[in-house]
Amino acid sequence: MKEKDFAVRVHDLSVAYDMKPVLWDIDLSIPRGKLVAIVGPNGAGKTTLIKVMLGLMKPVSGAVDFGEPMTKKLRKQIAYVPQSGSVDWDFPTTVLDVVMMGRYGHLGWFTRPGKAEKKLALDMLEKVGMQAFASRQISQLSGGQQQRIFLARALIQQADIYFMDEPFKGVDAQTERSLVALLKDLKEQGKTVVVVHHDLQTVEDYFDWVTLINLHVMANGPVKEVFHEENLARTYGGRGLLLKGAQ
Repeated sequence: MKEKDFAVRVHDLSVAYDMKPVLWDIDLSIPRGKLVAIVGPNGAGKTTLIKVMLGLMKPVSGAVDFGEPMTKKLRKQIAYVPQSGSVDWDFPTTVLDVVMMGRYGHLGWFTRPGKAEKKLALDMLEKVGMQAFASRQISQLSGGQQQRIFLARALIQQADIYFMDEPFKGVDAQTERSLVALLKDLKEQGKTVVVVHHDLQTVEDYFDWVTLINLHVMANGPVKEVFHEENLARTYGGRGLLLKGAQ
């Protein structure tokens, strides 16, 4: 992969919890302008990997490279959709306020959002089918609705790279299809979308590129080239064949 073609690279990365390795000697490159799935069994280090890429966790060793120093300007071009379970949903705020928080990196924390930001937030809520919930307290949302709010908050950042941790968790099939259409639209705009994903059945339909991990990188490349039974069996300890064969 040429220097200008990658969105993020990871070099010799190792991460441990209480001296127990979670990721070990990770080397991979993620290309620009692709829909990328990070796939592996529970406990394989998928969420840890994107958190280290985002600078939310420190590795034991290794480095993350976005092709330029991590400046304030670069951080504005990176958006993150965490799992809904990682947020205090009892916090007294509205759906619209949560989405407008995505603009604070551009406005600054001490500048109040204006009419333009409110309109943009409502537009993003419409994209994810949640505009009618704009004034609702976030504590009143279902799990699938929470995921859509997170996606709207990421979209309003108008970033270049999106990291998403299981964005389809808890949503119904129709909502999932609409969210996938949004992600594919981001790709058509030249954005890079990196998704922690658990459903092997949909990888080939949703994504261009896949990273298979289980402590180590088992495979990394175009879906058509590396998403096959042999790599899945290595990643899932022999269970990949059953998972893949269920299609």
